[in-house]
Amino acid sequence: MLVRYFAAACAAAGVQEEHFDLPEGTTFEELIAAVLAVERCDGYSAGTPSLAGVIPQCSFLRNEVALRDRSAALRLGDVIDILPPFAGG
Repeated sequence: MLVRYFAAACAAAGVQEEHFDLPEGTTFEELIAAVLAVERCDGYSAGTPSLAGVIPQCSFLRNEVALRDRSAALRLGDVIDILPPFAGG
C-alpha cells in the first residue's frame, strides 16, 4: 500500500510517500498503526509536530475517495492520502 503525506503530515513524516507491505484485508486502523510505528527522526524541522500529533487532525483518501471508516479493509494496490486541515481557496 502506498501512503502519501501532504503539508504538515509530510513535514512530520519527513517523506512525501512510503510503501507498506501489509497483507490484503489489513484495516485502515492497522495501516495507521503501522504508519505511526515507523521510527522517524524527531524534530525533522524546528517547530514541526510529530506525526502522531498530526494524524488525529487529518482527513484521509483511499484511491482519491474520502475514507472515514477505520475498520475498512484495504487492498494491496490502495493509495492512501493523509491530508491535514488547510485553509485557502
